Amino acid sequence: MFEELHDVERRYEELTHRMSEPNAAQDPGAYAKLMREYKELSPLVEAYRGYCRVCGEEQELHGALQMDGDSEFKDMVQQELCENARNKTKLEAKLRRLLLPHDADDDKSVILEIRAGAGGEEAALFAHTLWRMYTMYAARQGWSTSPISLNETELGGVKELILNVEGTGAFSKLKFESGVHRVQRVPETETQGRIHTSTATVAVMPEAEEIELSIDPKDLRIDTFRASGAGGQHINKTSSAIRVTHLPTGMVVECQDQRSQRENREQALKVLRSRLLQQKQEQADAEYNARRHSQVGTGDRSERIRTYNFPQGRVTDHRIGLTLYKLDDVLDGNLDLLVEPLTLADQEERLRQREDGVS
Repeated sequence: MFEELHDVERRYEELTHRMSEPNAAQDPGAYAKLMREYKELSPLVEAYRGYCRVCGEEQELHGALQMDGDSEFKDMVQQELCENARNKTKLEAKLRRLLLPHDADDDKSVILEIRAGAGGEEAALFAHTLWRMYTMYAARQGWSTSPISLNETELGGVKELILNVEGTGAFSKLKFESGVHRVQRVPETETQGRIHTSTATVAVMPEAEEIELSIDPKDLRIDTFRASGAGGQHINKTSSAIRVTHLPTGMVVECQDQRSQRENREQALKVLRSRLLQQKQEQADAEYNARRHSQVGTGDRSERIRTYNFPQGRVTDHRIGLTLYKLDDVLDGNLDLLVEPLTLADQEERLRQREDGVS
């Protein structure tokens, strides 16, 4: 591990030197690539240098113990050694996590899909609650959100939503949200105060670039139709809505929320490309996902991942057994209360597999 860290530090110093050269910014593309690598290595180098400082302090403290001194002085040095050992252990664990292979998709924006599940209108209202939660979380992160496709109900619920979340690192934060989300609460229409259980499904896909996945135009059937809103409102007089069918897979994407046929076509192709890339990735990762299922789950839509219990103000993530009595806080966009423990659990599982020799 330490030989690898030494190589990383050398590469970091090389990047620092190259970016400080007078002509470094003459090629914006190359400079941006250097900057991305520099930012990626910075946390690892910072932790490694902190670890080296702690090791140096440890040697000094051991040297102090060998010097003449009263028992009170030696007790003080021994206490500092204990604190030093705790810091050293924490930094070693942090370094091992930071050395894990970087997910190439982590920095990407995402296509987030929310669909009402079991529970009728209450499920649609819960899907709207999830939309609000993710929108508020995105705002906290400095990301932008825009609906690509939205199918609402008469009462303001959401049957289906496709949301574009634009921002660096969006996938790294949202990738564990895929799955079945369950809500337990008393619906507004319930006259006897009974708690109902409803569900909504969430799917999160990294936004695919054209260079990552090319689609043969011959494999597409593109149809146009008139857009409409809930209850038949906002009907367009022109056929601006787009339906794209990928003939080899039968995958269908509709988009009607943009102003023009061209914009709807671009957005529909963006969603289709991301879905196809996700499908390809899921096939390639099937074996890996089976190994990590016990810790973080597979992300499959049929798997219940989280429960939001309104009467108790409780949210429980079933994959890592985490329960928080901060439901309002989570629904107001403080999703890092769940995202950070999920990320740590995933890192620990991947670290265990790496140390056990699982590729």
